[in-house]
Amino acid sequence: MQISRKKLGQIGEKIAEDFLKRKGYKILDKNYFVKSVFGPKTGEIDIVAKKDDTISFVEVKSLVVTPTAFGGRGDAGDVSPEDKVNFQKQRKLIKTAQSWLMKNKMPSNIKWQIDVIAIKIDLDSKKAKIRHFKNAIGG
Repeated sequence: MQISRKKLGQIGEKIAEDFLKRKGYKILDKNYFVKSVFGPKTGEIDIVAKKDDTISFVEVKSLVVTPTAFGGRGDAGDVSPEDKVNFQKQRKLIKTAQSWLMKNKMPSNIKWQIDVIAIKIDLDSKKAKIRHFKNAIGG
């Protein structure tokens, strides 16, 4: 079974959203993005959620561990999805989160953090392993 990277991202985000809801988070926004003045997206937040008094900006990273995915080039089992959140991506996430807070007129003292949800999906067994890294990226 093959799957496009876009479809994999959509599946991963749905899994992450359901996971957060089960953990007591309220989903505030999904796929929030900022455009530059020239048009292209400069940053995107997959999920904005709130639990207790903290807003979490969640970056979802999904990998397929099934060998048949992507035309036989399944991602190696020792690769971790969270490793894909590099320094440049972290900076974009922080700026995009700050943009969301301003756009939604949140008080300046509101607690917020950036989380990473890493998902490894086995398409053959239709199972997913989920790891939630809370406050994974410092501002």
